[in-house]
Amino acid sequence: MEDFNYEKDADGIVTITMDMQGQSANTMNARFEPGMRAVCDKLEAEEGLTGVVFASAKSTFFAGGDLHDILATESVDESTFDFIEANKATYRRLERLPVPVVAAINGAALGGGYELCLACNHRIVVDDPRAVVGLPEVTLGLLPGAGGVVRLTAKLGLLTALPYLLEGKQVRPQDALAVGMVDEIVEDRDALVPAAKDWIKANPENATQPWDEKGFRYPGGDALHPKVKQAILASSAMLYQKTRGLLPAPEKILDVAVNSMRMGFDAALRMETRRFIGLMATKESKAAISTFFFGMNAIKSGKVRPEGDPWKAGSAAVLGAGMMGSGIAYAHAKRGLATRLKDTDQANAEKGKGYSEKLCDKAIAKGRMDDGKKTALLDAITPTTENAEPGSVDIIIEAVFEDIDLKDKVIADTWPMLSEDGIYGSNTSTLPISILAESCPDPSRFIGLHFFSPVDKMKVVEIIMGEKTSQDTLRKAYDYVQQIGYMPIVVNDSRGFFTSRVFGTFMDEGCQLLVDGLAPSAIERAAWLAGMPVGPLQVFDEVSLILSQKVRKTHKALDERLGVDSNFGHHNTATVDVTDPMIEMGRGGRQYGGGFYDYDGEGNRTLWDGLGQYAKGNMDIPMEDAIDRILYRQALETLRCLDEGVLNTEVEANLGGIMAIGFPAHTGGAIQFIKGEGIDQFIARAKGLAEKYGERFAVPDSMFDRLRDDTAKAA
Repeated sequence: MEDFNYEKDADGIVTITMDMQGQSANTMNARFEPGMRAVCDKLEAEEGLTGVVFASAKSTFFAGGDLHDILATESVDESTFDFIEANKATYRRLERLPVPVVAAINGAALGGGYELCLACNHRIVVDDPRAVVGLPEVTLGLLPGAGGVVRLTAKLGLLTALPYLLEGKQVRPQDALAVGMVDEIVEDRDALVPAAKDWIKANPENATQPWDEKGFRYPGGDALHPKVKQAILASSAMLYQKTRGLLPAPEKILDVAVNSMRMGFDAALRMETRRFIGLMATKESKAAISTFFFGMNAIKSGKVRPEGDPWKAGSAAVLGAGMMGSGIAYAHAKRGLATRLKDTDQANAEKGKGYSEKLCDKAIAKGRMDDGKKTALLDAITPTTENAEPGSVDIIIEAVFEDIDLKDKVIADTWPMLSEDGIYGSNTSTLPISILAESCPDPSRFIGLHFFSPVDKMKVVEIIMGEKTSQDTLRKAYDYVQQIGYMPIVVNDSRGFFTSRVFGTFMDEGCQLLVDGLAPSAIERAAWLAGMPVGPLQVFDEVSLILSQKVRKTHKALDERLGVDSNFGHHNTATVDVTDPMIEMGRGGRQYGGGFYDYDGEGNRTLWDGLGQYAKGNMDIPMEDAIDRILYRQALETLRCLDEGVLNTEVEANLGGIMAIGFPAHTGGAIQFIKGEGIDQFIARAKGLAEKYGERFAVPDSMFDRLRDDTAKAA
């Protein structure tokens, strides 16, 4: 019991203070079950016991299962079942104690931690926004395996419990109290245990859980209640529409929640265990844990950030009040960063600020902002046509058109605004930072800061290091991106960097499928089944065919200027074959009236009936091949970026691909997708695609050596 401090007071109340030795948080590690079993043995043998309080010596209450152990699980068997059941048995023993048990929640109680709280008779939480409760297992490709699905359904009823089970929401104290996930709030941590003891003294008979009482009824009705039956049917349909059948965890959670109401409580707990261990070794769970837990935490904690003191920008200037510049200004203002929004025309600058006003009004309509916050946000944006005073701006973001001559001029003209400690960022999506830096008096303070559209929704920034960009500038850029609430992905300079290169292959593969003879509707369907948020033809329309063509022409002109052949996008042959003729026909994309789709006056779209003319072949392409072509094309380009040193880490490759360009989240990102498929199996499939569809799927086996080494080390 070294991890559990056991203390009995004069009133017969035992306080169990969890304090897992050698770790910063309490988790269900290998010592948890033996320790909890010993606690239960002692409590059941305790004479004069009147109540039990569970508290924590850590800054959080309980973090749940040990994800390192789950990630290391390669297969499951009856011993896995027995292990999970043994852990759950201690919670059931707590429920059957003849005295009240109270959880004193001093910080985050998530997963197995909140499941412990559910096994208590009463839950008291401190009034601190960090003291969240919830069952986030679904976000890790798992389900709550320590009774969470069964107990939350029984406590709240199916209709109320499902959103918290299927979305993994982490709930703050006041909201948790309102919905019934906790029962009481105290002002500070010192009041938790006294409040728990007071409740025990006032409720000595309240020692039986509702679901163990005779005649228990589920809140809102059982599985046969007409309203509940209707919700079950609707939930199944909505779940498939959302997950596309690619995520097993939500389906299993719904299955357990619904069927738990049709059987005995202990039988439901065993069923929950079966479903849980069925998810433990899945590639979807490993992908989610690797990317969305360990990967995200690595970036948030600054593991890929250069060492040095924290830096914070106090003032900013955004150059260009188009959609990107206006969105960046809004992102700044939302975090209180005072920003000059500069354009060559005052009316355009004012219009750019108006974009923020529209976003504020939408937030107010949804109850997410009030008039005071709107005023403060808008006051932080100053539309102007003039430069700021020399040396007065901490960070400048250039967001003008993707024209290298224009950018050169703007950078040289606005550099004097920069403070002595400031940095200058370009929002270019493809132009080499090292070349743009030639316009700077000090290239070491110049860096790429590539935002994505729409900026208010795409919470990621691709940070591009130029040849002369200093580590000090990278550190400041990293801190700036986190300052405004975005996720930084650091890459090295190259044509198209990382995201634009991979995104280009996605759109091109849509065109390749069209050229090969696959029906346009089937192309979009394949992307949907693969897990992409939008099909490649629709994406092309939204981005605009003309913009894609301009990028190609810009790089061709850059090659001529530098006297080189960059070979940029040389595999994207179908893009040229399909979109150049379409542009000549006046079909430049959605904003130009139509492209791959036709649009009516209300914005509804239908695929253009003239796309068949671009089919040069009449190949019988199985849907499985179409799906794999879309995924493998992007994964291989991501791997090339990693191999070439454009990308530095797998974590950034995975999260950048998901958050910036929509690579299917269920895979855990492109590199994790390769590992999830199995490196040798992936190579074999890629070779098969290359033989059948072209050399763009062919890569040397040596490109996978780094992944093999990482996999071997992990094992």
